[in-house]
Amino acid sequence: MTTPDGFSAIGLDGHSAGSPNPLAALFAPLSPPGLPSPAPAAANSPSVAPSASPSAAPAAPDSAAAAPIAPPGSSPSAASPAPSGAPNSAAAAPVSPSAPPASPSGLLMPGGMAGLPAATLPAALAHTVTGGRYWLPPQSPPATPAMPAPPPGGFDVEAVRREFPQLHREVNGRPLVWLDNGATTLKPRQVTEAVSEHYAMDTSNVHRGAHTLAKQATQVYEEGREEAAKLLGTQDTGEIVFVRGATEAVNLVAQTWGRANLGVGDEILVSAAEHHSNLVPWQLIAKERRARVKPIPLLPDGQLDQDAYRDLLSSKTKLVALTHASNVLGTVPPVAEMTALAHRYGARVLVDGAQAVSHFPVDVGELDADFYAFSGHKVFAPTGIGVLFGKREVLEAMPPWQGGGNMIDSVSFEETTYAPLPHRLEAGTGHIAGVAGLRAALRYLGGLDREAATAHEEQLTQYAMGALATVPGLRLIGTAPGKIGVLTFLMDGADPMALAGMLDQQGIAVRAGHHCAQPALAAYGVTSAVRASLALYNTVQDVDALVAALQGAAASCTG
Repeated sequence: MTTPDGFSAIGLDGHSAGSPNPLAALFAPLSPPGLPSPAPAAANSPSVAPSASPSAAPAAPDSAAAAPIAPPGSSPSAASPAPSGAPNSAAAAPVSPSAPPASPSGLLMPGGMAGLPAATLPAALAHTVTGGRYWLPPQSPPATPAMPAPPPGGFDVEAVRREFPQLHREVNGRPLVWLDNGATTLKPRQVTEAVSEHYAMDTSNVHRGAHTLAKQATQVYEEGREEAAKLLGTQDTGEIVFVRGATEAVNLVAQTWGRANLGVGDEILVSAAEHHSNLVPWQLIAKERRARVKPIPLLPDGQLDQDAYRDLLSSKTKLVALTHASNVLGTVPPVAEMTALAHRYGARVLVDGAQAVSHFPVDVGELDADFYAFSGHKVFAPTGIGVLFGKREVLEAMPPWQGGGNMIDSVSFEETTYAPLPHRLEAGTGHIAGVAGLRAALRYLGGLDREAATAHEEQLTQYAMGALATVPGLRLIGTAPGKIGVLTFLMDGADPMALAGMLDQQGIAVRAGHHCAQPALAAYGVTSAVRASLALYNTVQDVDALVAALQGAAASCTG
């Protein structure tokens, strides 16, 4: 049934009135009880704008709450919350106390006061219960955007796919479509063979061994360090510290550099787009050192608010923590420019590159970052191995984090001296097989045409954004120019976890939840969303399979 203003009448279950709902299990409130439901974008709108209202999400404690959102082009003072109901031309209306009420399914009723019992309204407004905008003539619903044309070729993606065995298996009787690369990337055969070879034939500990296998294992280990230095564009392997992953890298810096350099009233600026691993360690050390964590706010499209950033910088700023590519918005901030600004105030800069290194070339010299961290498993290598880059002069001034074997020069009860970099920061036996796999992964990546691979991903991302816009009721979160292939979205009334489960039944692997970036999602007034994330081995066919499944879900819900 259609109301006079062209909107479909919605039943109490979020389904078209009088029609069965075959996907009822998918549809539930997007927010837990007691939290406001996010307002939907206009029909077929491809994006969601961050909430500008204080009611968008509860503030998190210890200054880690989602940063206020400033509209594009605003002055720094515009980063404060906007009045309830303020217009927002970027996409969906922000969540506010004056937003239309939600139906039990989480869908906002299109008629403003629709869904409320007539008894709760003044008699003069009782006619609005049906949802029709009586003062407007009948309107036709907006046309659904057409599917975009596939991007041009130029990168032999099929040759790449042949190197990844997992891409050729089935899940639930369907060919696997792996779109969970933001969580972990698949491994080429060169990596699995290197790890297997180490355990099957080359097992040995590294360093200080006189026998042949120890020398061979040490050579592989240090060649892995050389490959990581090449990836990041540094000539000094002493600036490459092996860690378990980006999370441990940030904790190492926070607990060594942070403990030695932070004091009462000092400030740490952390972007609102950060993964929890580049926020929580700074909260912990800030509490210990009585420093403060201050958020760099977002603009509606997911970019960092540069005006607000410049306004936040001061002589109190000791460190700036930035993502090189957001794991939930896909945003690629202007890290080099932001680093240069921070250095003017004498602040250090740590960049989380976990989501960047597999998507485009990185040069820490050009960025001039003081620290740069990434996880091996996000760049086709095994889990449990990662890298921390640090400028030599900064690492030299840092005290050891952990004590034990490998990090010492000499030990006595009277005095202990420490090994030179990088070993001074690598206590204990490292993940030797993991480094063997990392070496293989980085050599594989280095053997590809990185420029062509990056162009392939950029074109595929643009195609995917256009294709997702054809899905009724789907709203994309994060539309910043130059973003990587991270496609986080909501579907009207659909529970993200249930929607991801439905996709899994069709062999499509995506992720749902808060993506370890709760402040970023809270800035948009939501607590959970679905995320499809692309890698260099993904194809137009992968995107088409995702879009077809989502269109089928939308049609089954409303048909």
